[in-house]
Amino acid sequence: MQSNGAGQGQESSELPCLNSAQNGESSLAGGTHSNGLLSNTDNGNNSVGTSNGSSVGPCVGSLKKKKRLSQAEEDVIRLIGQHLHGLGLNQTVDLLMQESGCRLEHPSATKFRNHVMEGEWEKAENDLNELRALMHSPNAIVRMKFLLLQQKYLEYLEDGKVLEALQVLRGELTPLKYNTDRIHVLSGYLMCSHAEDLRAKAEWEGKGTASRQHNLKRLHTLLKQAVELQRDRCLYHNTKMDNSLDSVSLLLDHVCSRKQFPCYTQQILTEHCNEVWFCKFSNDGTKLATGSKDTTVIIWQVDMESHQLKLLRTLEGHAYGVSYLAWSPDDTYLIACGPDDCSELWLWNIQTGELRTKMSQSHEDSLTSVAWNPDGKRFVTGGQRGQFYQCDLDGNLLDSWEGVRVQCLWCLGDGRTVLASDTHQRIRGYNFEDLTDRNIVQEDHPIMSFTVSKNGRLALLNVATQGVHLWDLQDRVLVRKYQGVTQGFYTIHSCFGGHNEDFIASGSEDHKVYIWHRRGELPIAELTGHTRTVNCVSWNPAVPGLMASASDDGTVRIWGPAPFQDSQEADGPHENCSNMDS
Repeated sequence: MQSNGAGQGQESSELPCLNSAQNGESSLAGGTHSNGLLSNTDNGNNSVGTSNGSSVGPCVGSLKKKKRLSQAEEDVIRLIGQHLHGLGLNQTVDLLMQESGCRLEHPSATKFRNHVMEGEWEKAENDLNELRALMHSPNAIVRMKFLLLQQKYLEYLEDGKVLEALQVLRGELTPLKYNTDRIHVLSGYLMCSHAEDLRAKAEWEGKGTASRQHNLKRLHTLLKQAVELQRDRCLYHNTKMDNSLDSVSLLLDHVCSRKQFPCYTQQILTEHCNEVWFCKFSNDGTKLATGSKDTTVIIWQVDMESHQLKLLRTLEGHAYGVSYLAWSPDDTYLIACGPDDCSELWLWNIQTGELRTKMSQSHEDSLTSVAWNPDGKRFVTGGQRGQFYQCDLDGNLLDSWEGVRVQCLWCLGDGRTVLASDTHQRIRGYNFEDLTDRNIVQEDHPIMSFTVSKNGRLALLNVATQGVHLWDLQDRVLVRKYQGVTQGFYTIHSCFGGHNEDFIASGSEDHKVYIWHRRGELPIAELTGHTRTVNCVSWNPAVPGLMASASDDGTVRIWGPAPFQDSQEADGPHENCSNMDS
């Protein structure tokens, strides 16, 4: 069943002709309003009552096939229906939903809401039993039942039905074994002498529409939490999702198609003429920088509509090749570093294509890694020769830290702390203001590279012979080891990515790109196509469905959703993407 309506694709001849009542309002036979469900007639012949009591059958000959509505059109109709429902025009809502084939809300939600508002507690409890099979969280159902029984208990007390209220408390609320403290408070209300005393002590609106509506809102919140749980359990969910009940079906689990996920080759960039060691999207997602053994950096422009890339400019002259790149926070500058034997660093103005700074402190240095300070006016750089520096945009030395053999660097958002992985298989935090340092991560094998999440909480490490590890920097604990990737002693750069950085991607020495959901250790996709080691992956920060990978095969691959997503073909294996669902 689709989440946004029933009856799509049916012919209008299945619907009855609707006559206007004498007062100008259209009326449906069948009694209660369904807010989007087809009302049942007394005789079952799809007839509709007129003002004089006669009935009219379906207009079979005069109706055409109903137009299949687009998602946007259905959304507009539901918005109109919600507005009309808020005005109390329920008959108009029924007609609108029936004629359009849409549904204002899920039928289970409709029935449950109506029974709550009418105080039909047993029927409402039965509705919850129906919802139990549709929700993943048993605790949510228990809490919803508790709120329902609490309303029932308070209304019995207000009506003076003390024995009935006591039965609800002892026989229904207490056996739930939920919120015993609240049950003790509720039992104290049995001593209230009159209704006003009860409402005052319970801070309760009293029996009727107000309190039931308030209770319903709380129950609605629990249903929304069930929607969020569906989203969280979806392996391929990579977009911002509306958490309202109107956006999903409670009858079907929310499942995103793998075809919407960036694991299909959209472009192969072949302009480099040697191994491509690094790739990195700009912070705004509009550009991609790639660095190669061929001594060039290529800047690619990303078309934000088509997601196609085209060559913008080539930056030349890096004698040792380019093994690491870092965009400034405002994307104005790009710093390029070389491999282990490189003692030079290049700072380019990307807007003009001009080299602003070529920095070399000493020929004995190796400047192989760099990280920008969040202020965009300073950066730190270093290598495995035993020291790293803090410099300004002109390459002037501001501070230095000697005796530290740096493999990879990262500046935290506080503007003071620099994280550095070193040859002692650890990551330490260095504070350039008070010149203090502390141990944060300790591994048993060399840390070849690492990257940090946007919120500064998590670090993603590529560890020699071990693979990809996720660390919590605040609690200083290893959170997860991701399986599948082949990681020896090559420097491979992994990344966070996707909506809310829910995913992790890494290259591999087996020529593949691996993707994991952050919460699962097994890969959800293996991307094939490269023919040699994949050195680096970068996920576009502005387009969750766009990713790049750089390889020793001399190419950069751009990954995106499957083409022709509107086709009716079922999801199947694709030459670029292996499904790893378990």
